[in-house]
Amino acid sequence: MTTPAQTESTEATQAPSSVVLTDVAAQKVKALIEQEGRDDLRLRVAVQPGGCSGLRYQLFFDERSLDGDVVTDFGGVEVVVDRMSAPYLTGATIDFADRIDAQGFTIDNPNAGSSCACGDSFS
Repeated sequence: MTTPAQTESTEATQAPSSVVLTDVAAQKVKALIEQEGRDDLRLRVAVQPGGCSGLRYQLFFDERSLDGDVVTDFGGVEVVVDRMSAPYLTGATIDFADRIDAQGFTIDNPNAGSSCACGDSFS
């Protein structure tokens, strides 16, 4: 049985998660970081102005910590989203595809009203 005080305490310790990294994507990120030979890198996901549809995704390795960053750990892989990008990425799922018809990281974003054919930008 959970008391209201226990529930509040549990909720207060949970970090807000803006994105989800699938297990396959986490394994790929971990392998890429190992190839870099650095243990201070994290995957930063950001939304920047540009692209065909107005906004585009950026995924890159970063060692910086910025004020307001949302950091979520996925099996030893830290994903960092800056505070300006977080509202655009809430609920988004990052996966890694290695198929004949698709290769690389993919982002399934429920906040995207529309996207371009290349899949790199959205509005």
